[in-house]
Amino acid sequence: MSSPAPMVSIIVPVYNGESTLRRCVDSVLNQDYRDFELLLVNDGSTDGSGAICREYAAQDSRVRLIEKANSGVSDSRNRGLDAARGTYLQFLDCDDWITPDATCSLVDIARGQDCHLVVADFYRVVGKRVSHKGDIEDEGILTREEYAAHMMENPADFYYGVLWNKLYRRDIVEAHHLRMDTEVSWCEDFLFNLEYIRHAQRFYALQLPIYYYVKTKGSLVSQGSSLSKTVRMKLMVFEYYQQFYKSVLDEDEYDKSRLKVYRFLVDAAGDGLVPPTILPGSRRLGEERVQVCPAALEGESLLQDHFLARKLLDRCLETAALKNNLTLSEARVLLSLRALDTPLTRQELAEFTGLSRPGLTLLLQRLSTRGLIRLEEQREPEEEEKRSRTVFLPAAEPVLADLEAAQAHYDEARLQGLDEGERAEFTRLSRQVRENLRRALE
Repeated sequence: MSSPAPMVSIIVPVYNGESTLRRCVDSVLNQDYRDFELLLVNDGSTDGSGAICREYAAQDSRVRLIEKANSGVSDSRNRGLDAARGTYLQFLDCDDWITPDATCSLVDIARGQDCHLVVADFYRVVGKRVSHKGDIEDEGILTREEYAAHMMENPADFYYGVLWNKLYRRDIVEAHHLRMDTEVSWCEDFLFNLEYIRHAQRFYALQLPIYYYVKTKGSLVSQGSSLSKTVRMKLMVFEYYQQFYKSVLDEDEYDKSRLKVYRFLVDAAGDGLVPPTILPGSRRLGEERVQVCPAALEGESLLQDHFLARKLLDRCLETAALKNNLTLSEARVLLSLRALDTPLTRQELAEFTGLSRPGLTLLLQRLSTRGLIRLEEQREPEEEEKRSRTVFLPAAEPVLADLEAAQAHYDEARLQGLDEGERAEFTRLSRQVRENLRRALE
């Protein structure tokens, strides 16, 4: 009896990647999201990659190994597509890795917004430095024409060309028999994306970095392509790019945009889509997201339990914070304000959030300036200090929805592995413990 189909099929071509493969696979298996299959396609590796793949496949039922003779990354991806069973498709390269919230964030958007393609920001890694890379800042659903207009502005940008920062619908891929062109070794990802976009209608740009990109591809000439073959290949890709816009835009719009379309020839005149470089504001690798010291995960104590719960909540809130251009502290304060439905003094609110009064005041000012909240102050005659009631403004609604989703992911991660009865018992006992704490502090 076959197992039920997973929600996501994650496809990873593997070729001589023994030095980075474990980091890649571990980042997938250790995600918050669990409903996936991981398809490792070993492309005739001559190092220890095959043994590593077999080890993971033996240890975790979600890992499926496809062994084949060396035939290139495009054919490996095609073999993964042939074997995939998921509703959605996600791709990784074995040099790279993903964030713990990557698949969860992509699937939440795809299902919640009923969209056909989710494209996300990513991290560019160079040595020990990392920078955040994105392109589209529009909120909400984009039409095909709107997405294509953004792409036209930066036609040779990795953000649009690669597979690994996107989530695809497998039904669209299969309905139109979409596969990688194994005869093309330049912009083959981009060609697949252009063809997919022609058949998709609803797009969403997620301003959340979910992928760590470290691979730098060599030039076509260094890969063994002759100069004449390289020129022919690039002209063929440009011709396809041009035909794509002729099919997406009407004749008048295409004529107006002709110069922007031809800009692709200039921007992609090098050896491939332009790789993102380290940008201003880069950080040391390891400081860009919430990190937990491995030693802190060991042992048992009351303080350690509190620490682990706080770190897990921070990791879940961070996803919503990054998506909405908030600091983690601002996200915590918004969540605190949402939980408190009675007017509080500034000192009471500072105690609840664990912030100093000056720090809290600064964060409240920032949230107010961004048009997310309005504080209405009131003072009873017998009270020395004013109390504040928080009014959430319309701009805060999608932010609060993301924060509530973060809370749900936090609860799901905490209760992973508990059945329905165990979860109900945990909830009952938690309420009893909370009541005991209240009584003890009265």
